[in-house]
Amino acid sequence: MGGMGKTTLAQLLYNDKKAQKHFDLVAWVCVSEEFDMFKITKTILEAVTSSTSDIKDLNRLQLQLKEKLMGKKFLIILDDVWNTKYTDWEMLSNPFKFGAQGSRIIVTTRDHGVASAMRAFEIHHLKELQEEDCWKLFARHAFHDANSSNMNSEFEELGRQIVEKCKGLPLAIKTIGALLRSKVDVSDWNEVLNSEIWSLSNEILPALRLSYKHLPSYIKWCFAYCSIFPKDHPFQKDELVLLWMAEGFLHEIENKTMEAVGNYYFDTLVSRSLFQKSNEDELCFVMHDLINDLAKSVSGEFTFRLEVDSRSQLNVNKTRHVSYARNSNEKFKKFEALQEATQLRTFLGLQSSVYCLSTNKKLLRDLLPMLSCLRVLNLSNYESMTELPESIGKITQLRHLDISYSSLKRLPDSLCKLYNLQTLKLSHCGYLETLPRDMQKLVNLRHLDLTETPCIMEMPIHMGKLKCLRTLTKFVISKRTGCSSIRELGELANLRGALSILDLENVESFKVVEGACLRNKMDLKELALNWKEGSNTEISKSQRDVLNGLQPHRNLKSLTINYYMGEGFPNWVGDHSFSNVTSINLENCKYCCSLPALGQLLSLQNLSIVGFDGIVAVGEEFYGSTGSSSIKPFGALKVLKFEQMLNWEKWLSFGAENEGGAFHHLEELYIRKCTKLTGDLPIHLPSLGILEITDCPKMLASLPRELPIDVTKELTIGGFDADMGDFFSHMSLPAGGLPSTLKTLEINNCKKLGLPINLDYSCLEVLKLFDCDSLRSIPMDLFPNVKDLKIWRCRVLESLTVAERDQHDLVALSSLTIQECSNFVSFPIGGLHATNLGRLQIIICESLRSLPEKMHRLLPSLTRFDIQGCTNIETFPEGGLPSSLNELGIFRCEKLVESRMGWSLQNLASLRVLRIEGGSKLDVVSFPEKGLLPTNLTTLGIFEFPNLTSFDKNEFENLTSLEELVIEKFPKLEYCMLEEGVQHLTSLSHLFIKDCPLLKKRRWWERRKGKEWRKLAHIRIKIVDEDLID
Repeated sequence: MGGMGKTTLAQLLYNDKKAQKHFDLVAWVCVSEEFDMFKITKTILEAVTSSTSDIKDLNRLQLQLKEKLMGKKFLIILDDVWNTKYTDWEMLSNPFKFGAQGSRIIVTTRDHGVASAMRAFEIHHLKELQEEDCWKLFARHAFHDANSSNMNSEFEELGRQIVEKCKGLPLAIKTIGALLRSKVDVSDWNEVLNSEIWSLSNEILPALRLSYKHLPSYIKWCFAYCSIFPKDHPFQKDELVLLWMAEGFLHEIENKTMEAVGNYYFDTLVSRSLFQKSNEDELCFVMHDLINDLAKSVSGEFTFRLEVDSRSQLNVNKTRHVSYARNSNEKFKKFEALQEATQLRTFLGLQSSVYCLSTNKKLLRDLLPMLSCLRVLNLSNYESMTELPESIGKITQLRHLDISYSSLKRLPDSLCKLYNLQTLKLSHCGYLETLPRDMQKLVNLRHLDLTETPCIMEMPIHMGKLKCLRTLTKFVISKRTGCSSIRELGELANLRGALSILDLENVESFKVVEGACLRNKMDLKELALNWKEGSNTEISKSQRDVLNGLQPHRNLKSLTINYYMGEGFPNWVGDHSFSNVTSINLENCKYCCSLPALGQLLSLQNLSIVGFDGIVAVGEEFYGSTGSSSIKPFGALKVLKFEQMLNWEKWLSFGAENEGGAFHHLEELYIRKCTKLTGDLPIHLPSLGILEITDCPKMLASLPRELPIDVTKELTIGGFDADMGDFFSHMSLPAGGLPSTLKTLEINNCKKLGLPINLDYSCLEVLKLFDCDSLRSIPMDLFPNVKDLKIWRCRVLESLTVAERDQHDLVALSSLTIQECSNFVSFPIGGLHATNLGRLQIIICESLRSLPEKMHRLLPSLTRFDIQGCTNIETFPEGGLPSSLNELGIFRCEKLVESRMGWSLQNLASLRVLRIEGGSKLDVVSFPEKGLLPTNLTTLGIFEFPNLTSFDKNEFENLTSLEELVIEKFPKLEYCMLEEGVQHLTSLSHLFIKDCPLLKKRRWWERRKGKEWRKLAHIRIKIVDEDLID
């Protein structure tokens, strides 16, 4: 049953500090009713890597996830699972099998069949809460002081009776308690207790219906509108408030902006437990499934979710709000039913786990003109959308337009007829060159998002007339007539959030700058001030005056200054009165001779200083004058970066008597490309976890014998001419080895690298060796616990070795990459014994003539193998490749491809993905040869077979599982031969064709009927030279 507290219990486990410390990796995934294998895998991968992934193929996602989990003890929570298909679970769980012993997967579900399908070794059935526990939970939410002994007995008596009606369900108790918290009159509690809703027979919990009933009427509309989101769909507060505003749900409150009213409504719904924080994204909120059911129940036919609700629920006369999930290649058919829903107010494309590669032109051309009553239109993330139709100007009621992440170059002039428009989102429109000339006519515009629009070089004239504007992320200054000057910013008194001002070299005088009135904009939190790189602006006092005139309000939190041409900074930069500043980026201010005094900024946590060519020494001026203050400089700083300081020679201490007082909480220190920097690091860093020193060649020679630094997580060093053993000798290392907590070591561009064999490297899990040209061999047994080893551009490297007396299994190794090592010739004698190696990449190693011996036996876990540009490899080793192999890529290895009939791919029962590049010298006329390809392939990519004229029909027919086919660079392949090869591939859903001129010449896709079209009609997605064939 829903509302029992399954997710809450899982949250307690997931967020427990001991649990977080016990596991190497943790991930939370909200699965929901639609079991989207791709989305679930992608979410887990992004959680364990703490980065986004642009992989679009499930197979590759699973391989990468396997590599990340290999040998790691992990905790994964799969919340709200409904799928009972064992085969789906088996496929999802494949990467989990490679984790370390002690890994755990916790699943929450309402269906016992899910537990059976997943073969759970332990099942916990949650029961209703006991009476006293119910009361404690209720009291915590209903009373400001639940433990007060002075609790009014009348309220307690009524409360206990209300709790009894909740029947032990935590969600019901929590929600009803949150409702009563604001009710201070006994009569209100009586009304709730005696409500007829308790006796209604309905799928919706009575306590939830009561919570909705007691919402103010104006908030009820806002809550019901949220039924437009599918279950478990995350939403951001600011975004939802803008949607409410566009729909006219926000009523006026004296001295409050509409956004403030919306925030109040949102906070009310959070306080009533109708919205809750997302576990997957700290910036997002979600609704519990039962709350979502409630919202759908009260909204009725007014909202419709295209992929979720049945078509019978679409009432074209009543439905006002529609949402849909974008697909990678949109088909118009799914929108056809909306052509009669002419009263739609909302057409909302929701964020999806897949990329939308194409825009359906019928959607823009045929559907939009029919929806003349729209107030909200979201067409974001259509990357191939290059134009917006002029008909957009006829949707005169439109208040919210989001076309971000598109490829638009210009906006139609008719856009300026949308006089009611409040929000216009154009972020990440990387090709957008101009804004419409008559933008000033959009007098109701409140939010204009121009983030990441690099091609916009000027602002339309009279931007200052947009008096309602609260968000303007970018303002470009131009000398051209007919554009807005920086003075126009002074007219925009309500600006808030983030603002980036570009091309400040075009400012005529510092007096003009003061007209921007930044000092008065108290809600501006992030400010970026940019001069253009390479501008011919005079280096003079006037530049300092310009920057001085741009002083912001003291509420600022983040400051960026880039390519500033002055010789020094005005006093406001670093003034201690800016006590809210947490982040400062100063970049490419190459004429500045000294740094601003930043040490006394009490909240500063991130500081980046890059490209200051005029700095010779960093000293007292950097720390700031403390006077009699007991405040230690940079007391809150966590991340410090110095980069490309070409003339920087000395970093001076913070006063002898205060040695060790600065940077007490610094966690990450990066010093890069400071070629003249000498001397020791003048700081004691007790909290340092990550240290990077690269391309600072003079630094090593003058370091003290023992660095007062304890690096606890990652160490990156590079650009030294001395032996790396010398570097390690400078560090205060524990006896016999590196610090036990150090997990990642990266060494790059060290010409005299030697790996001291007297050191214990057993703490390391990640080792990266880049551009180390003196390294001839790498003794693998030095690194028994390394899981990820990358070796790039080590040009004299000849071999990987293992001591003969110690031919042990490199059991920890899960990923190995060797790239651009031109003299590399051999792996360990007898083979590379790594039973957990999941991924092997060998790229551009021209001297290598043979792969590791006994791969089929010594690499039993290998799932992905890529070999590229190894021109002297002629065959796979005796015994072939491991049967575990799932993905194989062979590129620019012509000798190896010539021997393809000896690959024995038919023996690879697990192989699903195969990519082969032939080469300009290969004389292959027909492909594939008999017996070459295994029949279980799902993805096949074939590249550059210049003489190929046909596909072997019989061999292609054997590929009964093939879902995706990519063919590229086939200048002699004709359409009839393609048709002959693929027409019987009934599983084929994706066909990608590129650089095949004879295939394109026929333009077969333009004839939607006849034999030619029917033979390929079963292929759902066909893309020719990146154009979707719809």
